[in-house]
Amino acid sequence: MTRPATTAPLPGDQARVSVLVEVPPAEAFRAFVEDIDLWWRHGLKYRVAGKRRGIVHLEAKVDGRLFESFQTARGAVKIVQTGRVLRYEPPSLLTFEWRNVNFAAHEATHVEVRFDPSPSGTVVALTHSGWSAIRPDHPARHGQATEAFVRSLGLWWGELLTSLRLHCLP
Repeated sequence: MTRPATTAPLPGDQARVSVLVEVPPAEAFRAFVEDIDLWWRHGLKYRVAGKRRGIVHLEAKVDGRLFESFQTARGAVKIVQTGRVLRYEPPSLLTFEWRNVNFAAHEATHVEVRFDPSPSGTVVALTHSGWSAIRPDHPARHGQATEAFVRSLGLWWGELLTSLRLHCLP
């Protein structure tokens, strides 16, 4: 039997983080999607709106958008899309395209979130990949070398998943 060829991720291509939440997979998945604005951290590091009150949305369907909406200084509502849902398979898998606000039209990375049952709840495992397609001097990398950038990206997602874990506490 011949196995299909697989392509190993390039070094520095992905960040992986996981967290244990003390709820069943269906509840963890629901909280990730439906409560995203409640657990997604605030501030310049996490939200496009920065200090303004922005609302993070994740449309629960394939081709659904991940976006933030907020009111500008002039009172207009601005919507900034940072993702598009590629796979929506409750309660076990969610994948979406991720685009930093400073990405060109052809630039995108991918986020996969798995919700695996555990004796004490659910392991939420997130992999953010595709960075090898983004040039090393891209502003999204904040001037960091590949290894340092992927490490800081993992810490960023780890902080967000910690917020999800705290949000899901019984």
